Amino acid sequence: MSSAVHARLRATDPARWRALALAWRRWAALAGRLAAEFGPRLATLGSAWRGAAASAASRRFDGLRRRLVLFRLRCWLGDQVASEFAAALGRARALLAQGNLPAAVSVAAAADTAASEGLRRLAEIVPAPARLPGPDCTSSPSEVRRWWAGVPEDQRHWLLATEPGWLAGLDGLPAADRDIANRLLLDDHRAFVDRAITGATGGERDRLRGLRDGLAALSDRLADESGPRAYLLRLDPREEGRVVVALGDPDRAASVLTHVPGMTAGLASFGGELARAERVAVRAAELGPRASTSAVLWLDYDAPDFVGEAASARRAEAAAPALRQFQEGLRAGHEGAPARQVVLGHSYGSLVVGRAAAGEGLAADGVVFVGSPGVGVDSARDLRVPTSEVWSTTARGDVIQYAAVAPGGLVRDLAVAGTVPGAALPALGRPERDLWFGHNPSDPGFGARVFASAPLGGHAGYWDPGSPSLDTMAAITLGSAR
Repeated sequence: MSSAVHARLRATDPARWRALALAWRRWAALAGRLAAEFGPRLATLGSAWRGAAASAASRRFDGLRRRLVLFRLRCWLGDQVASEFAAALGRARALLAQGNLPAAVSVAAAADTAASEGLRRLAEIVPAPARLPGPDCTSSPSEVRRWWAGVPEDQRHWLLATEPGWLAGLDGLPAADRDIANRLLLDDHRAFVDRAITGATGGERDRLRGLRDGLAALSDRLADESGPRAYLLRLDPREEGRVVVALGDPDRAASVLTHVPGMTAGLASFGGELARAERVAVRAAELGPRASTSAVLWLDYDAPDFVGEAASARRAEAAAPALRQFQEGLRAGHEGAPARQVVLGHSYGSLVVGRAAAGEGLAADGVVFVGSPGVGVDSARDLRVPTSEVWSTTARGDVIQYAAVAPGGLVRDLAVAGTVPGAALPALGRPERDLWFGHNPSDPGFGARVFASAPLGGHAGYWDPGSPSLDTMAAITLGSAR
């Protein structure tokens, strides 16, 4: 029996399932282009034709458009099933290569069960339901999840196809369904920005062009066949643009890392931040192939663009409740045993995470501060996370620990430099205990578990392949860090 299973696992190529997922993704894109033609054609028809026959034809066209939208929805459902099955097969084959046949069989069997159920649901017919009452704006993610679970599955599909704008931003809705709703809206967002560019000038035109490029890059990543399957959980083209993308389905993952970027992060430059989150997810899968890991880029706040903006905690304070709400939604939407949830903040994003963790209700088993200017508290004990799960790293060559010195610390350094001959460089060049937003979390006195980084990695080198910090961040995500 073992030899037969071994042979079947070796012969099952995950690439074939990734190719199937990509084919469904391309069918969805084709259906989207066809559906987009209905609007202009209906407008042309309405301007040239009146009467009962014209109204009947218009209703018919609208019905056809809705069927194309439902077809896109089904294609994305198939894409999700095939992508996750391929990822699980990849983990099973990695375990097999390590000689761990029982674990490989267990992973493959669980994936086969989940894929079979997903494909069965995909084949069901979707009738048009009556309008259902939904949760109000004060509903918690747990209440949203209970409401959605009570909606018959065929009606859920119809709601996703007809009212994606309402569902796309609901924390507590399953990630797979939010992904579909936001993908359905993506073309509308791109069209909105294209129209806005035609009437814009100066800096506003530049901002909109950046958004247009960011939306194009996002579309490319969503269609990409390489790397973990992307789930679009939030998209808003206002300001610098906000986006939340999960790599791998967080509702089915055993470990979920939420990556909160810092200063200058926006939709126009989201690709670099997403690549950092992806490196942690990929490394975690290499270190722990028994269970799946999802990494989420959470860029759902207005990150500061300039030093003057970054000198204020106001944007972090405004972002903290939204981050707590999102994390609660991940917890509420998860299937099976609760996932290990870790929240990582880089640079100014560490202040966002610190503010969220200092308040009540952050659904996180651990927090990680990377290249931090301070996190808004002076001790790990001030965070509502066990101190054993508060982690921090700052590279020796990271300028943040010298550029974000607290005024008091700078005065002390200057005083030492002025009174002790030869002390200027040591006083002004060593890592600071007191940073702009509080005690340096990478100082031992803060009480976090400090881990190593490449000394010359600078402010963005923590995710470089082969760096010690990348391995530790992946291990923290898995819960295996020592």
